[in-house]
Amino acid sequence: MNHLAHVFLAPDSPEARVGSILGDFTRGVVLAGLPSLVQKGIRHHRAVDSFTDQHPEVLASKACFSRERRRFAGVALDILYDHYLLRHWQRFSQVDRGRFVQGIYGELQSYEHLMPAPMVKVTRRMVWHDWFGAYEDLESIGYALDRVAGRVRFPNRFSGIIDEIRANDVELEERFLLFFPELQIVAGEFE
Repeated sequence: MNHLAHVFLAPDSPEARVGSILGDFTRGVVLAGLPSLVQKGIRHHRAVDSFTDQHPEVLASKACFSRERRRFAGVALDILYDHYLLRHWQRFSQVDRGRFVQGIYGELQSYEHLMPAPMVKVTRRMVWHDWFGAYEDLESIGYALDRVAGRVRFPNRFSGIIDEIRANDVELEERFLLFFPELQIVAGEFE
């Protein structure tokens, strides 16, 4: 899961939502020194990722990608799932999507003191460039994936993976719609 899905599924507190993103930035962080709700968000993040990585629909979705890009498929699906969550927001939430996103951006700004420097840098860009709003557009997903692929430290052919997403969009979306309701239920049990 990517950032939007993590905060969407996180326990209902600003600190836990911050922790749900912090789960991607824990290198060098002394977790025991963080507030308990932030630690809860980090544990939640890890449980969501573990469930996601083993789910049959996610594994079948990874198989939609070519052999040379399959190693990157998990990253691609994480970001793509934020797009599908936005696309089908009304199925999964009664909360106004725009209000939710703006609330998250406000929490990220208000709780920077709980974040390591690399996370502050990323969340400031996230808010400034409205990543969650941009993820509504499939082309923006392609741009984001190409940027991530460009940061991979080994030679790869991951750029352009959006072409494979477009070619398999119907199947990937159907598999997401089967998977995500199960994740919502299980994520509620992780609290």
